[in-house]
Amino acid sequence: MTLMKDKKGVIMGVANDRSIAAAIARTLHQQGAELAFSHLPDTGDRKRNEERLRQITKDMNPALIYPCNVEDDSQIADFFSTVEETLGEVDFIVHSIAFAPTDDIKGATIDCSREGFLQAMSVSVYSFLNVCQHARNLMPEGGSICTMSYFGGERVMPGYNMMGLCKAALDHAVRYAAYELGQQEIRVNAVSAGPIRTLASSAVGDFKKSMQLYETVAPMRQNVSSDDVAQACTYLLSDMAKMVTGEILHVDGGFNIMGGQPLSES
Repeated sequence: MTLMKDKKGVIMGVANDRSIAAAIARTLHQQGAELAFSHLPDTGDRKRNEERLRQITKDMNPALIYPCNVEDDSQIADFFSTVEETLGEVDFIVHSIAFAPTDDIKGATIDCSREGFLQAMSVSVYSFLNVCQHARNLMPEGGSICTMSYFGGERVMPGYNMMGLCKAALDHAVRYAAYELGQQEIRVNAVSAGPIRTLASSAVGDFKKSMQLYETVAPMRQNVSSDDVAQACTYLLSDMAKMVTGEILHVDGGFNIMGGQPLSES
């Protein structure tokens, strides 16, 4: 299939082969896209992060694999400068990056530290806005940006805690960015996925219970997979969604429409 034939883009946030960003990369590659990737910078002589990403993307023929710490504006600028040198203009960017210190996300939201709160917002939200800044130069003919959200930014999901505040801010950052970039024909959207077992989700309290809740309450009575999210993201990045912007697309089996537990079923 060639939904993304002749399209070039950037994927930020592939942590391991089970991450949502890795599934998105596989789907985009299968649909014909040419891809560039960022990874966390390595320290010391052992290039663990780079080697892991190269292993994950070995069958995708990546155009670029380059380090980028999104807490450092100069590194973001350097990364996108290298992307421009390698690919020229791009058609899409996937931002799949979030972080909060373990102690702050596992504890009560009102007990989070100032330092942890600021770091979580910096990595999870401000980095997205910074990426949108660079998209203006890389997408002179228009394009699409997609980030990853969660329902915990809209309603209280016990155990999600401080990250829910970050996702609430991210959701509205998507809307403002969509407004401000719309006249340049750059579309900005987010996928709000149901719970998926990844390295990041392991930090969320009662994650197993959350998955059981979705299986019980969601109209489709099942959890989503990373491939489900990847396909939805690919749609938003493709020309099939050319008039879709500022949306938070829920890929959660319909969980977000429910106001209570289902009635007993015969």
